[in-house]
Amino acid sequence: MKISLAYLSLFFIFTACNKEKKMASVKQQKPNIIFLSIDDLRADLGSYGNSEIKTPNIDALAGTSMVMLNTHCQAAVCAPSRASTMLGYRPDSTKVWHLGDEFRKINPNAVTMPQYFNKAGYYTVNIGKIFHNYMPDSISWNEPDLKPFPYNTKEYAKRDAETYYYTEAALKDQKRKRDLLLEKRKDQKVYGDGWNRGPAIEGADVPDSLYFDAMQTQLALETIDRIKDKKEPFFMGLGLYRPHLPFVVPKKYWDLYPVGSVSPAANPKLPKNAPVMSANSNYELRAYTNPHKIGRPEDAPLPEAYADSLKRGYYASVSYIDACVGKLIAGLKERGLYENTVIVLWGDHGWKLGDHNGWGKMTNFYIDTHVPLIIKEAYQKEGKRIEALSELVDIFPTLCDLTGVDKADYLQGTSLTPVFKNPELEWKDAVFTQFRRRARVSKDGNEYMGYSMQTEQYHFIEWYQWDNDKKEKGDYAATELYDHYVDSDETVNIAENPDKKEIVKQLSKQLSAGWRGALPKKQVVINESENIRFSKIKS
Repeated sequence: MKISLAYLSLFFIFTACNKEKKMASVKQQKPNIIFLSIDDLRADLGSYGNSEIKTPNIDALAGTSMVMLNTHCQAAVCAPSRASTMLGYRPDSTKVWHLGDEFRKINPNAVTMPQYFNKAGYYTVNIGKIFHNYMPDSISWNEPDLKPFPYNTKEYAKRDAETYYYTEAALKDQKRKRDLLLEKRKDQKVYGDGWNRGPAIEGADVPDSLYFDAMQTQLALETIDRIKDKKEPFFMGLGLYRPHLPFVVPKKYWDLYPVGSVSPAANPKLPKNAPVMSANSNYELRAYTNPHKIGRPEDAPLPEAYADSLKRGYYASVSYIDACVGKLIAGLKERGLYENTVIVLWGDHGWKLGDHNGWGKMTNFYIDTHVPLIIKEAYQKEGKRIEALSELVDIFPTLCDLTGVDKADYLQGTSLTPVFKNPELEWKDAVFTQFRRRARVSKDGNEYMGYSMQTEQYHFIEWYQWDNDKKEKGDYAATELYDHYVDSDETVNIAENPDKKEIVKQLSKQLSAGWRGALPKKQVVINESENIRFSKIKS
């Protein structure tokens, strides 16, 4: 009996030791990465202080993550924002300034984030919108541009994922508008094969599982099942399309927001004294079917009832995406993968919901540049809310630090890991955005480039004439200045106020010094060169 007990004790000790060794081995492995991009997601979430929107799953993730409260994109439109984030340097370096600029044609040897992590030992998979819709950059991934069936068939190859409707009336309207467009532009290539037309809002009484983003989420979990036992950790880029227009989600999410239940924009007018090039034209919303004429921000506002419908549609779309995020996280936990996975949830730019009498993005206003950024580290138990100024270009070096991957010396962002450890650390003085205002959109018909800088107190913007043939800025055009200590909604441009003359001079000098001049003072500048070094990945 004594011998049996001794053997039993040894067995339990041996089993416990093996379990500890196994756990230690798991922790030594590089963590997996879920890179979760949500299109047009502004910082309107419960975890960012919005008490009207329902986002319980994202809020739960935020509760045990690093929540960056003051993150800004590098350009408030898809292609340049995503190119900058995925390459690790800014629009004046990527040369991607607007929707049609294709980074791979401009920089054929550029190394994207998934390419970089693949070289460091990661198996990379792409589902959904990570780069811009029609430029998924297939060479960036081991498995590029995966789509759920039947959307991976030839019939749907030219369509954008945000163009699917589910009611007979909406489908009929979409086809009619597409037919008119194809007739008007006969023998011309049209964006999304002309399918990006139809009602701006729809709420079909059908299950989540029929909608594209829910299908993508299910495909992500099925793909994880297929790749999780590979010897390499995985890097999965999952790009969800809502709340991008049209606001098409199941009726049950609309039901969360009854008529009149959401507050209208706090700043429904263009800023007083705003220069002519500061506003976009609302042309994105105008492309869809609306019951009222969509004017410019300088025109009369939309009728209150329709503005309410659009805002409720945006909120319903965010709540639907929140459900997708919840399903993804539950799936990671069920598979025992959640702890050893870094999750990065981010929006590529903000979106005006009647703010400045605008609908859409494409300005340098704070509402368009401010974005959510939530980062869960591997084995993180406690969340932090961090006020430090940050930028989407910071994601690349931060992910390197969180996974033990060496950082490239050309990255123009700053790893956020120091403020993860100490949120009170002295950090960047400013963050930077820019926007190219195209001539056909500008109210005065001229082309401009606006350079924007956000400090703790001030939002400062300088506009210049822009020569898009030479790709260079010309003469100075205008200045905007907003004091967020007294005017956080940016209702009055005070750049011309006599008592602001000195601060405008100081801020202009700071803007000219750029991102390098705003780096944390105790950080070593990793690359002083003005030229970006593009290096091919060696096989």
